[in-house]
Amino acid sequence: MSLSMYYFLSITAVNILMTWAIYLPYRVAHLHFITIANMAISGYLAGYLVKSLHLPFFWALLIGFAVGGLIGYIVSLFIGDAPTFAVVIVGFTFIYITRTVIENIPAIGGTMGMFGLPNVGANPAAHRYIIISILYALVVVVGFLINRFDNSRLGKAASAVFMDKDLATSLGVDIKKLGQLLQVFSCFIAGGTGVLYGFIYKSFHLDFFTFALVGIFMTTIFVGGYTTLWGSLLAAPILYGIPLLFPSEVQSWRMVIYGVILVLVLVLKPEGFVTRKFVHNIGINLSRKREKI
Repeated sequence: MSLSMYYFLSITAVNILMTWAIYLPYRVAHLHFITIANMAISGYLAGYLVKSLHLPFFWALLIGFAVGGLIGYIVSLFIGDAPTFAVVIVGFTFIYITRTVIENIPAIGGTMGMFGLPNVGANPAAHRYIIISILYALVVVVGFLINRFDNSRLGKAASAVFMDKDLATSLGVDIKKLGQLLQVFSCFIAGGTGVLYGFIYKSFHLDFFTFALVGIFMTTIFVGGYTTLWGSLLAAPILYGIPLLFPSEVQSWRMVIYGVILVLVLVLKPEGFVTRKFVHNIGINLSRKREKI
Protein backbone atom coordinates (compact mmCIF):
# COMPACT_ATOMS: atom_id res chain seq x y z
CA MET A 1 0.00 0.00 0.00
CA SER A 2 1.42 3.38 -1.00
CA LEU A 3 1.74 6.08 1.63
CA SER A 4 -0.68 8.37 -0.23
CA MET A 5 -3.33 5.63 -0.42
CA TYR A 6 -2.81 4.88 3.28
CA TYR A 7 -3.44 8.50 4.24
CA PHE A 8 -6.46 8.76 1.94
CA LEU A 9 -8.11 5.60 3.30
CA SER A 10 -7.31 6.31 6.94
CA ILE A 11 -8.36 9.99 6.98
CA THR A 12 -11.52 9.11 5.04
CA ALA A 13 -12.40 6.57 7.76
CA VAL A 14 -11.71 9.16 10.47
CA ASN A 15 -13.96 11.68 8.68
CA ILE A 16 -16.76 9.11 8.39
CA LEU A 17 -16.57 8.16 12.07
CA MET A 18 -16.38 11.76 13.29
CA THR A 19 -19.20 12.87 11.00
CA TRP A 20 -21.32 10.08 12.48
CA ALA A 21 -20.25 11.27 15.95
CA ILE A 22 -21.82 14.64 15.11
CA TYR A 23 -24.77 13.06 13.29
CA LEU A 24 -25.89 11.10 16.36
CA PRO A 25 -26.57 14.05 18.73
CA TYR A 26 -27.99 16.01 15.81
CA ARG A 27 -30.75 13.41 15.67
CA VAL A 28 -32.17 15.36 18.64
CA ALA A 29 -31.03 18.77 17.27
CA HIS A 30 -27.74 18.89 19.24
CA LEU A 31 -24.60 20.05 17.39
CA HIS A 32 -22.17 18.43 19.81
CA PHE A 33 -18.70 19.79 18.94
CA ILE A 34 -17.24 18.57 22.22
CA THR A 35 -16.32 15.54 20.12
CA ILE A 36 -13.35 17.49 18.69
CA ALA A 37 -12.07 18.13 22.22
CA ASN A 38 -12.58 14.46 23.05
CA MET A 39 -10.42 13.48 20.09
CA ALA A 40 -7.57 15.59 21.48
CA ILE A 41 -7.96 14.51 25.13
CA SER A 42 -8.14 10.78 24.41
CA GLY A 43 -5.48 11.00 21.70
CA TYR A 44 -2.88 12.78 23.81
CA LEU A 45 -3.62 10.54 26.79
CA ALA A 46 -3.16 7.40 24.69
CA GLY A 47 0.04 8.78 23.18
CA TYR A 48 1.44 9.49 26.63
CA LEU A 49 0.48 6.04 27.91
CA VAL A 50 2.14 4.30 24.96
CA LYS A 51 5.24 6.46 24.61
CA SER A 52 6.06 7.33 28.22
CA LEU A 53 4.49 4.51 30.23
CA HIS A 54 4.96 1.82 27.53
CA LEU A 55 1.37 0.62 27.75
CA PRO A 56 0.35 -1.64 24.84
CA PHE A 57 -1.43 0.30 22.08
CA PHE A 58 -4.67 -1.68 22.26
CA TRP A 59 -5.05 -0.99 25.97
CA ALA A 60 -4.41 2.70 25.30
CA LEU A 61 -7.05 2.61 22.55
CA LEU A 62 -9.63 1.09 24.89
CA ILE A 63 -8.81 3.72 27.50
CA GLY A 64 -9.28 6.38 24.82
CA PHE A 65 -12.78 5.10 24.07
CA ALA A 66 -13.60 4.95 27.80
CA VAL A 67 -12.30 8.45 28.56
CA GLY A 68 -14.25 9.89 25.63
CA GLY A 69 -17.45 8.23 26.85
CA LEU A 70 -16.86 9.31 30.44
CA ILE A 71 -16.34 12.96 29.48
CA GLY A 72 -19.43 12.78 27.30
CA TYR A 73 -21.47 11.36 30.19
CA ILE A 74 -20.35 14.02 32.69
CA VAL A 75 -21.08 16.87 30.27
CA SER A 76 -24.41 15.33 29.21
CA LEU A 77 -25.65 15.55 32.80
CA PHE A 78 -25.79 19.31 32.27
CA ILE A 79 -26.67 19.65 28.57
CA GLY A 80 -28.59 16.44 27.85
CA ASP A 81 -31.71 18.45 27.05
CA ALA A 82 -30.17 21.86 26.41
CA PRO A 83 -31.11 24.00 23.38
CA THR A 84 -29.00 23.61 20.23
CA PHE A 85 -27.25 26.96 20.69
CA ALA A 86 -26.18 26.10 24.24
CA VAL A 87 -24.73 22.75 23.14
CA VAL A 88 -22.77 24.49 20.35
CA ILE A 89 -21.31 27.05 22.79
CA VAL A 90 -20.30 24.33 25.26
CA GLY A 91 -18.59 22.42 22.46
CA PHE A 92 -16.62 25.42 21.18
CA THR A 93 -15.62 26.35 24.73
CA PHE A 94 -14.42 22.80 25.39
CA ILE A 95 -12.25 22.88 22.26
CA TYR A 96 -10.65 26.15 23.35
CA ILE A 97 -10.08 24.99 26.94
CA THR A 98 -8.64 21.64 25.82
CA ARG A 99 -6.17 23.27 23.43
CA THR A 100 -5.08 25.75 26.11
CA VAL A 101 -4.54 23.01 28.71
CA ILE A 102 -2.60 20.76 26.31
CA GLU A 103 -0.24 23.52 25.18
CA ASN A 104 0.66 24.16 28.83
CA ILE A 105 1.55 20.56 29.73
CA PRO A 106 5.23 19.89 28.86
CA ALA A 107 4.88 16.16 29.60
CA ILE A 108 2.79 15.71 26.44
CA GLY A 109 4.79 18.09 24.27
CA GLY A 110 2.98 21.37 24.91
CA THR A 111 3.00 23.62 21.85
CA MET A 112 5.70 21.48 20.19
CA GLY A 113 3.51 18.38 20.01
CA MET A 114 4.19 14.71 20.69
CA PHE A 115 6.30 12.90 18.11
CA GLY A 116 8.03 9.55 17.73
CA LEU A 117 5.15 7.28 18.69
CA PRO A 118 6.05 3.62 18.13
CA ASN A 119 4.70 1.42 15.35
CA VAL A 120 1.64 -0.60 16.31
CA GLY A 121 3.00 -3.52 14.25
CA ALA A 122 6.48 -4.90 13.78
CA ASN A 123 7.36 -2.37 11.06
CA PRO A 124 5.85 0.70 9.33
CA ALA A 125 4.05 -1.41 6.72
CA ALA A 126 2.42 -3.59 9.38
CA HIS A 127 1.53 -0.44 11.33
CA ARG A 128 -0.36 0.96 8.36
CA TYR A 129 -2.33 -2.23 7.74
CA ILE A 130 -3.27 -2.57 11.41
CA ILE A 131 -4.46 1.04 11.67
CA ILE A 132 -6.48 0.74 8.45
CA SER A 133 -8.03 -2.55 9.61
CA ILE A 134 -9.06 -1.11 12.99
CA LEU A 135 -10.52 2.03 11.41
CA TYR A 136 -12.67 0.22 8.87
CA ALA A 137 -13.74 -2.40 11.40
CA LEU A 138 -14.97 0.53 13.49
CA VAL A 139 -16.76 2.01 10.47
CA VAL A 140 -18.62 -1.30 9.98
CA VAL A 141 -19.49 -1.77 13.67
CA VAL A 142 -20.50 1.85 14.32
CA GLY A 143 -22.46 2.02 11.06
CA PHE A 144 -24.31 -1.17 11.99
CA LEU A 145 -25.19 0.19 15.46
CA ILE A 146 -26.35 3.55 14.10
CA ASN A 147 -28.47 1.83 11.46
CA ARG A 148 -30.10 -0.32 14.15
CA PHE A 149 -30.71 2.79 16.24
CA ASP A 150 -32.23 4.73 13.34
CA ASN A 151 -34.71 1.92 12.68
CA SER A 152 -35.59 1.35 16.33
CA ARG A 153 -38.18 2.96 18.61
CA LEU A 154 -35.42 5.17 20.02
CA GLY A 155 -34.62 6.37 16.51
CA LYS A 156 -38.26 7.27 15.90
CA ALA A 157 -38.31 9.05 19.26
CA ALA A 158 -35.21 11.02 18.24
CA SER A 159 -36.96 12.07 15.02
CA ALA A 160 -39.93 13.29 17.05
CA VAL A 161 -37.63 15.33 19.30
CA PHE A 162 -35.92 16.86 16.27
CA MET A 163 -39.24 17.92 14.77
CA ASP A 164 -41.04 19.11 17.91
CA LYS A 165 -39.79 18.71 21.49
CA ASP A 166 -43.18 19.51 23.01
CA LEU A 167 -44.87 16.87 20.88
CA ALA A 168 -42.18 14.33 21.78
CA THR A 169 -42.63 15.07 25.48
CA SER A 170 -46.40 14.62 25.17
CA LEU A 171 -45.74 11.19 23.61
CA GLY A 172 -43.73 10.16 26.66
CA VAL A 173 -40.21 10.62 25.29
CA ASP A 174 -37.61 11.38 27.98
CA ILE A 175 -35.69 14.02 26.03
CA LYS A 176 -32.82 14.36 28.50
CA LYS A 177 -32.08 10.63 28.74
CA LEU A 178 -32.25 10.26 24.97
CA GLY A 179 -29.95 13.26 24.52
CA GLN A 180 -27.54 11.84 27.09
CA LEU A 181 -27.47 8.45 25.35
CA LEU A 182 -26.61 9.99 21.99
CA GLN A 183 -24.04 12.40 23.43
CA VAL A 184 -22.25 9.64 25.33
CA PHE A 185 -22.18 7.32 22.31
CA SER A 186 -20.95 10.22 20.19
CA CYS A 187 -18.11 11.03 22.60
CA PHE A 188 -17.24 7.34 22.92
CA ILE A 189 -16.70 7.18 19.15
CA ALA A 190 -14.72 10.44 19.19
CA GLY A 191 -12.42 9.25 21.96
CA GLY A 192 -11.28 6.14 20.12
CA THR A 193 -11.12 7.92 16.78
CA GLY A 194 -8.90 10.61 18.29
CA VAL A 195 -6.40 7.95 19.38
CA LEU A 196 -6.33 6.40 15.91
CA TYR A 197 -6.11 9.85 14.28
CA GLY A 198 -2.78 10.56 15.96
CA PHE A 199 -1.39 7.08 15.43
CA ILE A 200 -2.04 7.43 11.69
CA TYR A 201 0.82 9.96 11.70
CA LYS A 202 2.53 8.48 14.80
CA SER A 203 2.37 11.92 16.38
CA PHE A 204 0.01 14.39 18.04
CA HIS A 205 -0.04 18.14 17.56
CA LEU A 206 -2.55 20.86 18.40
CA ASP A 207 -2.84 21.63 14.69
CA PHE A 208 -4.55 18.24 14.32
CA PHE A 209 -7.47 19.40 16.49
CA THR A 210 -8.49 22.83 15.25
CA PHE A 211 -11.82 24.46 14.51
CA ALA A 212 -11.18 23.51 10.86
CA LEU A 213 -12.32 20.00 11.76
CA VAL A 214 -15.72 21.43 12.64
CA GLY A 215 -15.97 22.84 9.12
CA ILE A 216 -14.92 19.56 7.50
CA PHE A 217 -17.35 17.43 9.49
CA MET A 218 -20.22 19.91 9.13
CA THR A 219 -19.73 20.06 5.37
CA THR A 220 -19.67 16.27 5.16
CA ILE A 221 -22.82 15.77 7.20
CA PHE A 222 -24.90 18.45 5.47
CA VAL A 223 -23.72 17.73 1.93
CA GLY A 224 -24.27 14.00 2.40
CA GLY A 225 -27.56 14.49 4.22
CA TYR A 226 -28.18 14.91 7.93
CA THR A 227 -31.26 12.67 8.03
CA THR A 228 -29.42 9.41 7.37
CA LEU A 229 -26.02 7.91 8.09
CA TRP A 230 -25.49 6.86 4.46
CA GLY A 231 -24.95 10.40 3.22
CA SER A 232 -21.82 10.83 5.33
CA LEU A 233 -20.51 7.48 4.18
CA LEU A 234 -20.68 8.65 0.56
CA ALA A 235 -19.71 12.31 1.04
CA ALA A 236 -16.60 11.78 3.21
CA PRO A 237 -14.36 10.14 0.56
CA ILE A 238 -15.57 12.52 -2.16
CA LEU A 239 -15.09 15.74 -0.20
CA TYR A 240 -11.69 14.63 1.10
CA GLY A 241 -10.48 13.03 -2.13
CA ILE A 242 -11.41 15.57 -4.81
CA PRO A 243 -9.29 18.45 -3.39
CA LEU A 244 -6.26 16.11 -3.47
CA LEU A 245 -6.53 16.07 -7.26
CA PHE A 246 -6.11 19.85 -7.47
CA PRO A 247 -2.78 21.72 -7.62
CA SER A 248 -1.27 22.65 -4.25
CA GLU A 249 -2.21 26.30 -4.84
CA VAL A 250 -5.89 25.30 -4.95
CA GLN A 251 -5.59 22.83 -2.06
CA SER A 252 -4.54 25.67 0.25
CA TRP A 253 -8.03 27.11 -0.30
CA ARG A 254 -9.70 23.86 0.74
CA MET A 255 -11.46 25.26 3.81
CA VAL A 256 -12.83 28.17 1.79
CA ILE A 257 -14.12 25.70 -0.81
CA TYR A 258 -15.74 23.63 1.93
CA GLY A 259 -17.38 26.75 3.34
CA VAL A 260 -18.79 27.77 -0.03
CA ILE A 261 -20.10 24.23 -0.65
CA LEU A 262 -21.72 24.16 2.78
CA VAL A 263 -23.49 27.49 2.26
CA LEU A 264 -24.72 26.49 -1.20
CA VAL A 265 -26.08 23.16 0.04
CA LEU A 266 -27.82 24.75 3.03
CA VAL A 267 -29.50 27.26 0.70
CA LEU A 268 -30.27 25.07 -2.32
CA LYS A 269 -30.68 21.57 -0.85
CA PRO A 270 -31.01 21.79 2.95
CA GLU A 271 -31.52 18.05 3.52
CA GLY A 272 -28.40 17.12 1.54
CA PHE A 273 -28.11 14.73 -1.37
CA VAL A 274 -28.91 11.47 0.42
CA THR A 275 -32.28 11.81 2.16
CA ARG A 276 -34.42 9.25 3.94
CA LYS A 277 -36.81 9.23 1.00
CA PHE A 278 -33.90 8.52 -1.36
CA VAL A 279 -32.70 5.61 0.81
CA HIS A 280 -36.28 4.31 1.16
CA ASN A 281 -36.76 4.33 -2.62
CA ILE A 282 -33.51 2.42 -3.12
CA GLY A 283 -34.70 -0.19 -0.61
CA ILE A 284 -38.01 -0.59 -2.45
CA ASN A 285 -36.25 -0.99 -5.82
CA LEU A 286 -33.87 -3.61 -4.41
CA SER A 287 -36.80 -5.52 -2.90
CA ARG A 288 -38.59 -5.55 -6.25
CA LYS A 289 -35.50 -6.84 -8.02
CA ARG A 290 -35.16 -9.67 -5.47
CA GLU A 291 -38.81 -10.62 -5.99
CA LYS A 292 -38.29 -10.81 -9.74
CA ILE A 293 -35.27 -13.05 -9.28
